[in-house]
Amino acid sequence: MSTPLKRALVTGASGGIGSAIASRLARDGYFVIVHANSNLAAAQTLVTRIVAQGGQAHAVAFDVTDAAATQAALETLLDQGPIQVLVNNAGIHDDAVFPGMQLAQWQRVIDVSLNGFFHVTQPLMMPMIRTRWGRIINITSVTAVLGNRGQVNYAAAKGALHSATKSLALEVASRGITVNAVAPGIIETAMSNSSFDAAAISQMVPMKRAGRPEEVADLAGFLASDRAAYITGQVISINGGMV
Repeated sequence: MSTPLKRALVTGASGGIGSAIASRLARDGYFVIVHANSNLAAAQTLVTRIVAQGGQAHAVAFDVTDAAATQAALETLLDQGPIQVLVNNAGIHDDAVFPGMQLAQWQRVIDVSLNGFFHVTQPLMMPMIRTRWGRIINITSVTAVLGNRGQVNYAAAKGALHSATKSLALEVASRGITVNAVAPGIIETAMSNSSFDAAAISQMVPMKRAGRPEEVADLAGFLASDRAAYITGQVISINGGMV
């Protein structure tokens, strides 16, 4: 009788980094739950691609800012067994210089990255703890390390995740669960391509190029593996030497 695959949930998996991480985890032998906010079709497209490549995956859609909807979705998923790998990748940015920032811009960015982290992670903790093995990987940003003009809200949200990562890691270290943050720099995604041209990237990044989503996924895949069992509470930057 075959051993059931460990189950992994990747939030915001319809985007460039999230889809690369979901694909990597599937190749590594996890059953991957591919999450999207509202675009279930995009999540299903990724699932179809993963299955075609020999992996196993399932698509779900729920709004991580809606505590009740998230709880209901997670309860349905947990009925099928614990989720032992969680990648908190869902996030948005809504940029403006702080004197001109609107309250809605502040609240929405904080709500997705920070409140979304709580809404998704907290209900999964006890089932994960009972298995005595787990990996939580929070995808943050170089902005939380260096700061960036026009992104006070984004830096605040991702910086808070760095602190949450360190504190949660201390709480669950004795239970076989690691908690780490991955802070990417400029990565080739639709979001970054609309913000940075080649000249700006060459000036900002010592390696003179943007990173690839697959490079972030390789790091996340390692952190999700047994080989990373002694790494926890860390913020690991992947940014071509920006910091």
